[in-house]
Amino acid sequence: MAFWNEKIETMPENELKAMQLKLLQELVKNTYRDSEFYRKKMDELGVKPEDIKTLDDIKKLPFMKKTDLRDNYPDKLFVRPYDELVRIHVSSGTTGKPTVVGYTKNDLENWAESLDRGMVSFGMTKADMLQNAHGYGLFTGGIGVHDAATRMGVTVLPISTGNTNRQIELMCDLPVTAIAGTPSYLFHIADVCEEKGVDIRKDTKLRKAIAGGEPWSESMRVKLQNRTGIRVHNCYGASEFYGPMFLECSEQCGVHIWADLCLMEILDDNGNPVPDGQKGNVVVTMLKKEAFPLIRYRIGDISSITWEKCKCGRTHPRLDRISGRADDMLVVKGINVFPSQIEAVIGEMPFLSPFYRITLDNKNYSDHMLVEVELNESNITDDANELAKMSKMLDIRLKEVLNIKADVKLVIPKTLERFEGKSKHVVDNRSYE
Repeated sequence: MAFWNEKIETMPENELKAMQLKLLQELVKNTYRDSEFYRKKMDELGVKPEDIKTLDDIKKLPFMKKTDLRDNYPDKLFVRPYDELVRIHVSSGTTGKPTVVGYTKNDLENWAESLDRGMVSFGMTKADMLQNAHGYGLFTGGIGVHDAATRMGVTVLPISTGNTNRQIELMCDLPVTAIAGTPSYLFHIADVCEEKGVDIRKDTKLRKAIAGGEPWSESMRVKLQNRTGIRVHNCYGASEFYGPMFLECSEQCGVHIWADLCLMEILDDNGNPVPDGQKGNVVVTMLKKEAFPLIRYRIGDISSITWEKCKCGRTHPRLDRISGRADDMLVVKGINVFPSQIEAVIGEMPFLSPFYRITLDNKNYSDHMLVEVELNESNITDDANELAKMSKMLDIRLKEVLNIKADVKLVIPKTLERFEGKSKHVVDNRSYE
């Protein structure tokens, strides 16, 4: 088993936690000194940096929320002057003010270090060629993956997102062995390959992938791997951290969260820690961020974490696949519904593709949910009885999982909109005027 930094990656848990405490104390001391925003929040709680004597004392510190980032737009949370920054990234701002994140040189080094450890953990080497189908620019995905791969000596093909025919042409003509992109775009590439008669297994050397930027289910991963022969590794991160930065190893049993870079808590709805392996709200403290400190950040994801040593030999905690987002939760007829629940059900049905759309309306002051899903090419049929049977299977399973009734509509392939970046699955047309 290869390692990028074996001493750190296999460090015993007690030593890792001792390192975390030292880094946390230094982080809190510096942030209290340099950040007016955070100093005010700590003072309101009557907390001083010297109060952090154990890791458990992190619960004394205030939370940060997405609204804090937006309310301090563009740069009020920066603690370094611009002449010490080397890059700025900006989120899309589709749900409000965008988030502006600044990076020092050390920030970029730590970001690349995290990804390099992850890439090596699932078998990437200098012999690989990575086709980077993430967008370049203000979005963190493209440049983050590019820098890390270049740093470890991987040959990078910076094709960016879109122009799918060109993606496939280069994939066939060059010795591309790995690809990075959103899960939905990787599925789209697989669709177009089939249309063009390209067999990824036979016509390319592509065998590894990094998929992130949007939530997706384990059943979707299995479908993509079985369909293409590519072993797909989940990626977790956000621009608020640095960008996409935590990856699965070859065991594919959770994303390795490097404890010397990140202290991750899993809390219940009351803010209390849950037992190891139990689901809760993900709260992130980045231990080495310089320009844009992030302490106890409620990112809104729901997952679990375990410190059990991985079969790959790494001792750092592993984050389970994200099962939902608190801020993406839909309330339909008083029931909490997560799109990830619907996606997981779709993934169970072998006759369905991964492309779906959820449309919400309210008629006569009552919520109505329509779930449209594309059939797989091999399951297109004019047999009304067969279509009704497939619809019924989906209908029953959704009701079992969601505890509410959703209308189901099966549509032919290529009916629903494709997204080259992050996919958008929910259309909420509800109005209560």
